[in-house]
Amino acid sequence: MINRTVQNVSKALEGITNGMTIMLGGFGLCGIPENSITELVKLGVNNLTCISNNAGVDDFGLGLLLQEKQIKKMISSYVGENDEFERQMLSGELDVELTPQGTLAEKCRAAQAGFPAFYTPAGYGTEVAEGKETREFNGKMYVLEEAFKADFAIVKAWKGDTAGNLIFKGTARNFNPCMCGAAKITVAEVEELVPAGELDPNQIHIPGIFVNRIFQGKDYEKRIEQRTVRSKN
Repeated sequence: MINRTVQNVSKALEGITNGMTIMLGGFGLCGIPENSITELVKLGVNNLTCISNNAGVDDFGLGLLLQEKQIKKMISSYVGENDEFERQMLSGELDVELTPQGTLAEKCRAAQAGFPAFYTPAGYGTEVAEGKETREFNGKMYVLEEAFKADFAIVKAWKGDTAGNLIFKGTARNFNPCMCGAAKITVAEVEELVPAGELDPNQIHIPGIFVNRIFQGKDYEKRIEQRTVRSKN
């Protein structure tokens, strides 16, 4: 039986060096690989290009890497919750590539499927399309977008087994699944790790073939960016 488990987060991230391109799953602060981000800060790797839905907040998520100035370029679709991100972007310290959210997801999925590029109508006629090939299909204009090329994809799942099969929970089932297998090496951290064969095959979202390393994380905070509650009457 294939066993993709590694002992801890340090083993999982072996091989990450300065200047690499890294995908990180999650939506806002939901479903982010908290243990792996903390380890990246400890490793001190810099000049990173990070591909993620957003850049976290000032003191959590990718915001921790931004605080240490470890990110050279950020490729995201939403970046509105991070003051340090804004400061670095406006000062020119950080290169930012804003990408429509659907396009960001599809660029991951295309890399996962082995497609080099695809056409999308999103962004045509805007700055997003500048310098890119455009083409008309059935009277509508499309922009050619290339699939991402990443060294590592780091994702977070609710449950996984030793063979690398993954199950995601709730909103964490967003950018995490499409990033699996979309890089040279995919690392999955999970809240619960079980022996291979224990997961219901009908419930698995990502098969282990898309995962290279898996480990059980710990001490998840699972923060909420904007908590909105009903006022008492």
